[in-house]
Amino acid sequence: MYKRILVATDGSALSRKAVKEAIALAASLGAGLVTLNVVPRYPLGYFEGGSSVSSEDVGRIEKDWSDKGQIIADAAKKLAETAGVNAKAVIAKSDLVAASILAAAKKNKCDLIVMASHGRKGISRILLGSETQQVLTHSGIPVLVLR
Repeated sequence: MYKRILVATDGSALSRKAVKEAIALAASLGAGLVTLNVVPRYPLGYFEGGSSVSSEDVGRIEKDWSDKGQIIADAAKKLAETAGVNAKAVIAKSDLVAASILAAAKKNKCDLIVMASHGRKGISRILLGSETQQVLTHSGIPVLVLR
């Protein structure tokens, strides 16, 4: 059925639920697992001098975020390996979370994406957006959404 599953995780309690479900599914199917954390880039001003943070500080902050993202992805990988699932930990550096998830799924030849959704509705969904909705809308492969 599925040979390689990508699970997107941000380390939150809800995404840890998605990781556990993805691991269980991968174990039951004998599939591999790719654990993904998308790390944002540091926001810079649009105008020269718009940022009060030095380029060295920006580099340090982005490295800290990358290190934390790798820790999250590695923790999910370790859980998978403990369950006997062959896993790979990946981070992507981008402000476009949904696009990064889709790109990682394509790059790693995944045939299923597993991710969590907060299930926001109404104005909060409009204001906060929905990365899950974007993945669902643009994915060419199946997406399993957990709440």
